[in-house]
Amino acid sequence: MAESWVNSAERIGADLHLELAGPGGRRAALIRALRDAVRGGRLAPGTRLPPYRSLAADLGMARNTVADAYAELVAEGWLTARQGSGTRVATPLRQWGNTAAPGAAARVPKKAPAPARGPRHDLRQGTPDASSFPRSAWLASYRRALQQAPNDAFGPGDPAGRRELREALAEYLTRTRGVAAEPDRIVICSGFAHALRLLFPHVLRGPLAVESYGLGFHRELLTSASVRTVPLALDEDGAQVGELDRERAVLLTPAHQFPTGGPLHPARRAAVVDWARARGGLILEDDYDGEFRYDRRPVGALQGMDPERVVHIGSVSKSLSPALRLGWMVLPERYVDAVLAAKGEREAWASALDQLTLAEFIASGSYDRHVRRMRQRYRTRRDRLVAALAERAPHIEVTGIAAGLHAVLRLPPGTERSAVKAATWQGVALDGLAEFRHPRATMRGPDGLVVGYATPSEHAYGAALEALCEALPPG
Repeated sequence: MAESWVNSAERIGADLHLELAGPGGRRAALIRALRDAVRGGRLAPGTRLPPYRSLAADLGMARNTVADAYAELVAEGWLTARQGSGTRVATPLRQWGNTAAPGAAARVPKKAPAPARGPRHDLRQGTPDASSFPRSAWLASYRRALQQAPNDAFGPGDPAGRRELREALAEYLTRTRGVAAEPDRIVICSGFAHALRLLFPHVLRGPLAVESYGLGFHRELLTSASVRTVPLALDEDGAQVGELDRERAVLLTPAHQFPTGGPLHPARRAAVVDWARARGGLILEDDYDGEFRYDRRPVGALQGMDPERVVHIGSVSKSLSPALRLGWMVLPERYVDAVLAAKGEREAWASALDQLTLAEFIASGSYDRHVRRMRQRYRTRRDRLVAALAERAPHIEVTGIAAGLHAVLRLPPGTERSAVKAATWQGVALDGLAEFRHPRATMRGPDGLVVGYATPSEHAYGAALEALCEALPPG
């Protein structure tokens, strides 16, 4: 028997009758009913729909079911959602076609609708707070670097990178990360992805063992280089390196596993180094979030345990800005010449002036001061996230927060997809944990959301947390 709903005039402006019937469950029935109401002209463009919580109460549905239906119709262009304006029927689209109500064509504007705006709240992982870039200190370092730059800085660049930067990095990485770094074993690159492009397939070839959760575009980059990636299972101690079989290389994020969080356990750090020594293997160390730690002691770089078996890769994309396009590799001695040959006869990626500026920024102590300041700021943001969830959604477990710039919110089974859609409806951009899962991982991981708390500016962070909490499934 079909269900029906008649909303009150004060909620939507006019009485409306919806028939909830047909296959696919109540969510699908609601989506069909709303589409039919728009097509039939019973919901005119600009009509405001009731809040999803009110509609859920009227229908006796779960709030996430209604939020999911709204989000899908927003994504399809039937509805629009704006903060302060609620959810409304969109301007008629071509997709309404010949099924539109008589006279609907007359309401179609002559101008094409404006393109959809981006999300109001960006809680995606991977980027720092752009408003916190140390402009004044960077400009001061740039001026000093430019004044002191030798004439050869304005000629063809050395593919290894400016000597001044490699010396500054050698001192900094040894002091802060425990890396056994020498300037002649450091090669400057434009970031982690560039490092992978230099290593594969010019220097190394697959198969390559990787953690079962990681960035998809890194896997795609490796696949384009004909490198087969083999997933390693993860648990609370990090990658299960005992699963390494016939692979000769492994890519790890030992300081802070991305995205699940947590360092590689000391016993597994020792085990993977022993594996590399016994098998003649190589470890690629992505020093992800190595500088941002809050509730635990610093975890030294894996490279310090065996510099000839580990390639240490880092960048300033999280500590300063991805716009600088500056990174580095600390290489085993036997790979330096091959990487330089892959890079070419001259520097084609990283600006020599940016390299000199970063060298001065590090040598003057400005980089240390900036990292300390941002560590405190991001810790405060993390604490605000945890406090908001404890108050508004105490049933949601927050993990991976001892370091880094993001947290993982563990969700009830089967709710990740609807939570991501509800977040979209709330104007929040974030990622579901499943987005980072290796397609050949054998075990299905938990449902979760990856929430980046570094990206929003300070004045927008409170509203972002409020919108996030609205999107979470109820307890």
